[in-house]
Amino acid sequence: MEIFAVIASYRDLKVWQEAMALAEGAYHLTAILPKTRANALAEQMCRSAISVPANIAEGYGRESTRSYIQFLRIARGSLNELETQILLAQRLRFVDFTQTAVLLASVEATSKMLNGLIRSLREKNRAPA
Repeated sequence: MEIFAVIASYRDLKVWQEAMALAEGAYHLTAILPKTRANALAEQMCRSAISVPANIAEGYGRESTRSYIQFLRIARGSLNELETQILLAQRLRFVDFTQTAVLLASVEATSKMLNGLIRSLREKNRAPA
């Protein structure tokens, strides 16, 4: 049994895969928001959702670990923004908890993975060559 998976692309990263599923779920959620009252919220939700996997991918392609970590931090900020928007949609009663529970669980899972990857890269960057 292989303990470590080979990472040949950002698409192999579990955190990117989870972030893509989250973005897809956010798009589905915005489709059920009231059209006349939540257009701005839906647009911003989509932007935030797209930003998470996009920044993970962009950071992966950077030359330095420091730059990669910075893009992961941006992804984490977008993730927090998306969570806030989902919670606002609940508060405004555009959606209820049952419509957002899976999405919020995905936000939490993605956040934990991002934090773990950032921590791992920081430790790796500090290790002597």
